[in-house]
Amino acid sequence: MSISLYDITIPSYLQTVTAIRGVLKKGAGFCKEKGIDPQSLVETRLADDMFPLRFQVVSVAHHSIGAIEGIKKGTFGPPGAEQPQDYQGLQDLLDRTEEALRAVTPAEVNALLGGDMAFQMRDFRIPFTAETFILSFSLPNFYFHAATTYDMLRMKGVPLGKRDYLGQMRIKA
Repeated sequence: MSISLYDITIPSYLQTVTAIRGVLKKGAGFCKEKGIDPQSLVETRLADDMFPLRFQVVSVAHHSIGAIEGIKKGTFGPPGAEQPQDYQGLQDLLDRTEEALRAVTPAEVNALLGGDMAFQMRDFRIPFTAETFILSFSLPNFYFHAATTYDMLRMKGVPLGKRDYLGQMRIKA
């Protein structure tokens, strides 16, 4: 059995995006229960030189539906400046990301296989094919930012476990 570009992207993105939506929902519930303003979590960092929670969540969206849009265009860069700055906005972003991912068809993604692709940031450019971009750049970044989102909320006391991070696994039926 072969595996397609769609198979290695959309189902995995959906599993993790929906899991991180759940993590943020648990974070909001924790804040409500403890009388904490969820906005206070948005600038959380694991280390002073790391990007905050809001960047991590934006990057989950950017390295999923944004990666698919990037391979369609042939270029991908860092997230734009117009991103949510509040907790509810981050939740809404993941809602829209899940909706957009569900609208992508296998034929649409599989038609991109072998296409030229580049990561571009100002004058810096890294050439890829669609599949090497996904496998060696975007998926590792996607999982890094998802795990970091989980870690930041866990560090703040949100009662999360590994099952929250894993989300709905695709088990043999």
